[in-house]
Amino acid sequence: MNFPALRYWPLLLVTAGFFVSWIAYFADIWPLWPMLVFAAIMLLGIWDIYQTRHAVLRNYPILGHVRYFFEMIRPEIRQYLIEADNEEVPFSRDSRAIVYQRAKNVEDKRPFGTKMKVYESGYQWLTHSIQPKKIKDTDFRVLIGGPDCKKPYNASVYNISAMSFGSLSANAISALNKGAKIGGFAHDTGEGGISRYHREGGGDLIFEVGTGYFGCRDENGNFDPKKFAETAASDQVKMIEIKLSQGAKPGQGGMLPAAKITPEIAEARGIPMGKDCMSPASHSAFNTPLEMMEFIAKLRYLSGGKPVGFKLCIGHRREFMCIVRAMLETGITPDFIVVDGKEGGTGAAPLEFANHMGMPLVEGLTFVHNTLRGVGLRDQIRIGASGKLIHAFDIARTLALGADWCNSARGFMFAVGCIQAQACHTNHCPTGVATQDKTRQKALVVPDKAQRVANFHRNTLKALGDMTGSAGLSHPSGFLPRHLLVRVTHRDMQTGDEVYPYMPEGFLLREDDERLGYLMRWRRSSSASFQPFDDGI
Repeated sequence: MNFPALRYWPLLLVTAGFFVSWIAYFADIWPLWPMLVFAAIMLLGIWDIYQTRHAVLRNYPILGHVRYFFEMIRPEIRQYLIEADNEEVPFSRDSRAIVYQRAKNVEDKRPFGTKMKVYESGYQWLTHSIQPKKIKDTDFRVLIGGPDCKKPYNASVYNISAMSFGSLSANAISALNKGAKIGGFAHDTGEGGISRYHREGGGDLIFEVGTGYFGCRDENGNFDPKKFAETAASDQVKMIEIKLSQGAKPGQGGMLPAAKITPEIAEARGIPMGKDCMSPASHSAFNTPLEMMEFIAKLRYLSGGKPVGFKLCIGHRREFMCIVRAMLETGITPDFIVVDGKEGGTGAAPLEFANHMGMPLVEGLTFVHNTLRGVGLRDQIRIGASGKLIHAFDIARTLALGADWCNSARGFMFAVGCIQAQACHTNHCPTGVATQDKTRQKALVVPDKAQRVANFHRNTLKALGDMTGSAGLSHPSGFLPRHLLVRVTHRDMQTGDEVYPYMPEGFLLREDDERLGYLMRWRRSSSASFQPFDDGI
């Protein structure tokens, strides 16, 4: 028999329990608290039936809350009980564990062989030499600064990627910057400006200039040359990075509601309290590729000759070629370009953007690298790369594909204690990393975490040095596509030269190589506008 009312049995049992406990209380058999508990649950069940927002609760009063409870703790159940060690969601347990171990200076070796399926399509590995080298100094550096740069920066090949104060807590920013100071590497400020917590740490800074011009804006949100010059004059600021787009949500601006703006955030961003803060989707300081080059030259002059570059996630490839054409026509070149892969992280992004907008790092990096080779500018412009780069192999592979250095955001977040709770957007970060809650922030002890940041950087570069030496190289900049092998089927492999070829120097200027669609897009690009001549991209 079918009894629809059976779905109400929890409410009926609780109601019965209320009356039993009520009688027992007045008979001096039970204390008062059982009756109060049953009363509260009974009222909840009655409210479930009459509320109109949740159909599940109307049909399953009281019991329906069990469903919402398990839905709430699903990420934790999956992470701690179900997830495989090498399952990426978005970082595998093995990946997180090795960061934690290197940050704590504890054993990071693995017994019994690899867990990876080495005969599956997509598996990659590096070739090694019969005559490996022993590299003692693994503080690998790259000099960043083009012909017009007066103050080049000798950067580490592994640095902290852009994360703003406001997205991260004060304690997290302090720990990251002090760790960068200890380890001698750079800390990208993110577009939120330079906060007091960046300055207190004393570590090298890459000042990111976003569309909101935080830290260098006037009252109307436009770029302010005077304020920029004052900010860029700091000895801590080693490079300036113009943010065109970021991998996790390319083409999107944002708004920081007035309610979330604290005095410290307002101070760092140069914005008023009590007003919503807008980050436009695009820059107001320039509209065309030619104007963008003039803006780069202006920032270089205002900063006293410090390296100036830009960061982007590749979208329309022709648009990047428009920028390159402007470099050729003006003679103005950025000192560096940072390619951000769409796999990059953020505190909050629309699901469709995070999953389906923007180009992944490998394709974006190889495109930028080969385009610069195609016009003869690759030797003048350094390339940085960011997007899920936390292991020595990640760095080695990325350098082989054309990068000069790598940045990592979430790797260093793990180093300061992030557990991948994926609650960054809720202000309820359990480890105090991505929250402005003062009580939660206290869980993150700055001196301890700062040392862990430095440890993670040092031990990762040591591992990179071991891999470099095993390949018979003296510096990781020596990695080339031929050192990389990629499995394409269960029995076939290809070299990196075949999968990710370096295009010939000057091929775009000579227009003599039609491979991979470069030349078609180059012919349709213009320095005068980002707009296409036709409907193509």
